[in-house]
Amino acid sequence: MYPFVLAQTQGPLDNPTGEIADATKNLIESLLQALPRVGIAVAIVIIGYLVSRLTRWGLNKVFSRNQTPSFARVMSKLAGWTVLGVAVLMALTAVFPSVKPVDLLAGLGFFSVAVGFAFQDILENTLSGVLLLFRQPFQSGDQIMVQDEAGTVEAITIRETRLKTFDGKLVVIPNRDVYKNAIIVQTHYDQRRLSFMVGAAYENDAAEACGVVVNTLRSVEGVAEDPAPEALISQLGVSTVDIEARFWADPRQHEARVLTDRAIKAVKVALEEAGIEMPADIVALQATPSFRAAIQGDSDVTPGGGLKTA
Repeated sequence: MYPFVLAQTQGPLDNPTGEIADATKNLIESLLQALPRVGIAVAIVIIGYLVSRLTRWGLNKVFSRNQTPSFARVMSKLAGWTVLGVAVLMALTAVFPSVKPVDLLAGLGFFSVAVGFAFQDILENTLSGVLLLFRQPFQSGDQIMVQDEAGTVEAITIRETRLKTFDGKLVVIPNRDVYKNAIIVQTHYDQRRLSFMVGAAYENDAAEACGVVVNTLRSVEGVAEDPAPEALISQLGVSTVDIEARFWADPRQHEARVLTDRAIKAVKVALEEAGIEMPADIVALQATPSFRAAIQGDSDVTPGGGLKTA
């Protein structure tokens, strides 16, 4: 009875070697059946890549005619990535015919939400960069100021704006900070107003001093004729009548600083030749009673702070 039971127990057991062989055979058959679809998918991706490169090249040429180089570069890249993304979706549909494009788009929607939370800063900078390129408040070569940073715009990429400061440093500002904050574009217009202060003595005629300043500014090379230079009394100082000299010139930082230097030197010489004094501010010192007594000799404390000796 035991041999019969043993044989009956061992009979239904499957052959492990046969199962592995069958599984391997089925896998090979599945791969062979899917091989044409995989080849089609690879071909779609390759063609999509080539089309995306061609799209980037063509759009870059088209946009460069009427837009800034940064706009052309970024927009052509986005278009190329879009074409490549569509090609990848088509390739997945070719490999898995049961998967519909609508299902892929729905899955990408959930995936995009997850990626959005994970890479919020990157996506925010990217979106801000695209908006900046469409609005174009400035372009490469402009001199701008954002928060405490000022310099010449070297490039506007999808994620950041690169500035070369006036002392030769590179500053990389995230596009979201550029988009959210006030932007001062110094070179947006052909001219900008420059100014400096001049102090004329009270003994001199203030109107005459203003006239000398205006006439001198008109003779300085680089000062714009329209709008005309101005000399306005800004306040009455302690020892001088303070005059603000205003003039319009090239908006670029270096040129503006050099021209201001020349204008100040010319105005100083002209005022001196006209006999108009430019005294320094007078500082009035009021001594305390103890200090006055020490000077007059009526105190036991010397002016230096020590005690008198008998």
